[in-house]
Amino acid sequence: MTAILPVSAARNARAEAPATIDAPAGASAEVLTAALRSRILAAHSATFALESWCADHKLAADPRLVAERLAGPDKPLTAAQRVRLGIGPDEPVRYRRVRLACGDRVLSEADNWYVPARLTADMNATLDGTRTPFGRVVRTLAPVRRTVAVRAGNQTGAHGPSDPLFEVDAVLTTGAGLPFCEVVETYLGSALPQAQH
Repeated sequence: MTAILPVSAARNARAEAPATIDAPAGASAEVLTAALRSRILAAHSATFALESWCADHKLAADPRLVAERLAGPDKPLTAAQRVRLGIGPDEPVRYRRVRLACGDRVLSEADNWYVPARLTADMNATLDGTRTPFGRVVRTLAPVRRTVAVRAGNQTGAHGPSDPLFEVDAVLTTGAGLPFCEVVETYLGSALPQAQH
């Protein structure tokens, strides 16, 4: 990953980018990537932003996302992440790594750390036992996203299906302002309409 945008730039991008920003038919990969990034930064839910992107660009017959769990060791939270979540060093946190797929396209991969005590028992059970995307599970919390950082991906101009387009770090809070999740999302070349998959 290269080209880190300062947090202020990420916040400004989110504030200035309407959720309906889009690219014209036949747009270049760079224009499409910028449109997708603007849509994600303007949204309160990456799940629903990706589903609308998938529907608008007809990436699959059914634009509903599925979260494919990835096996592997848990990644521990950093001290800075615990501060952003407003939790102490001993507060239990769960980790979930997923690929978000629309049809046969994997649009993004995400590392997700969440505070189970700030979710309902039903939400925790759904996250543990299903392929439901996080954004859909926590929708009743009226989540609000705060962008922490945005990093540019592949700058060579070539965008294969698994090439990273950009990364977003964000904290999710309830509508009342209580932080309950931090995510690191990597958006992939397969999200571009012309990508071979």
